Amino acid sequence: MSIALDTPLDVGGLRVPNRLYRAPLLECAGDGPDAADALVDELVPTVAAGCGLVFQGAAVVRPEGGCVAPNMTRLHDRESAMRLRPLTEAVHDHGGRIVVQLDHGGLRSLETWHHGYRREHPELRQLAVSRPPRTLRALSAAGVLSLDAHVLSTDEVYDLAADFGRAAHHAVAAGYDGVHLAGANMGLIQQFCSPYYNRRDDEFADGARFLEVVHDEVRKRAGDVPLLTKVPAETHRPPFVRTYLSRADGVRLAERLAEYGYDAVVPVESSTFWDASIVRGRFPDRAWEAPAFQSGYAAAFGGPRRARLVEFLTRVATRRTPFEAAWNAEFCREVRGRVDVPVLCEGGVRGREEMDRLLGEACDMVGVGRPFYAEPRLAARLLADPDARAACRNCNNCVVPQAAGAEGVCRTPSVLRERAARKERGEYDAPGDR
Repeated sequence: MSIALDTPLDVGGLRVPNRLYRAPLLECAGDGPDAADALVDELVPTVAAGCGLVFQGAAVVRPEGGCVAPNMTRLHDRESAMRLRPLTEAVHDHGGRIVVQLDHGGLRSLETWHHGYRREHPELRQLAVSRPPRTLRALSAAGVLSLDAHVLSTDEVYDLAADFGRAAHHAVAAGYDGVHLAGANMGLIQQFCSPYYNRRDDEFADGARFLEVVHDEVRKRAGDVPLLTKVPAETHRPPFVRTYLSRADGVRLAERLAEYGYDAVVPVESSTFWDASIVRGRFPDRAWEAPAFQSGYAAAFGGPRRARLVEFLTRVATRRTPFEAAWNAEFCREVRGRVDVPVLCEGGVRGREEMDRLLGEACDMVGVGRPFYAEPRLAARLLADPDARAACRNCNNCVVPQAAGAEGVCRTPSVLRERAARKERGEYDAPGDR
């Protein structure tokens, strides 16, 4: 049964005014006194344009380590959270809802792949579910990565889950309407769920167990705040990976988490590695060749030659994972048939026609991510025009410079010209301009 995009939805007791959400992105707002201002500038226009729900991208739950990109925000203590209260107040002033995504990168963290960060923080070790896989150890031996992993003991896993609970408590105090766990895209939570990474011999050998303990910690410390999580499936792994989380495994995981008490799930297909399957689309020539980012790439990847190697590997990976409209739709459809909580679908959703087709059939809400970099007020067009499509060209010039510490913005001239023309014609004006 089809559901209209402007239909309200209840998510764990949170009333959301429509079925459109801004998927979590890397805002690169930093962790200082100006973080709230940067986040207000990025997120509030989306709310004012009518988007029913915005997700603030991954916020790290510990004071050190765990960031998957430079300039991320942390929510490890009350002080850090309360600095962000102007953001939640601004969102609420516009009648919007905001949920924060909580994260820890584990083996994907800066201390693994960012050579400059590693030199500045030689004491940091990556948190690992088990001994890192052979492929990552080989890349470390070759100098591409810098592995010095600390495998979490059982007690330390419980401590980490408690950190997620504490961060949720701080988020509620700061005015956030809900909590979303970064359970995919090769972060630490996916590493618990993945048999490629998880070879433990304690209770957490069952990867879902970590998400259950996190759920209990959030409920204990933050009460009945709406709690959502991404659910991974490692469907785009390299061919040499033989042990992985299949889509069928992901469906079972989503079903178990919904039964355990999660208020909504976000099924996401990706890889066992942090690669182009996360974003999909064209190779970002403009971003790689831009002189402004070359020193940042060299610092991140260990020099100009290694930066060129990463560029080559990215080009190869891009060919394996071209853009595909609504690439998580079938996974979402399977999950929705097995759970009784809302299913959120994101990844490659670009037009109103796709949204109308997905809602009620594959999912209960539809999310848009990178296109909001190009059009912060895109929601106004999508809600008003049944033929509307995002201006985004899926070129990824917005995301690659984030490895160099740059913010996520559209850098494609044709898209920026289109945005300017639409703005001139008033296409981003929302009814009542919330």
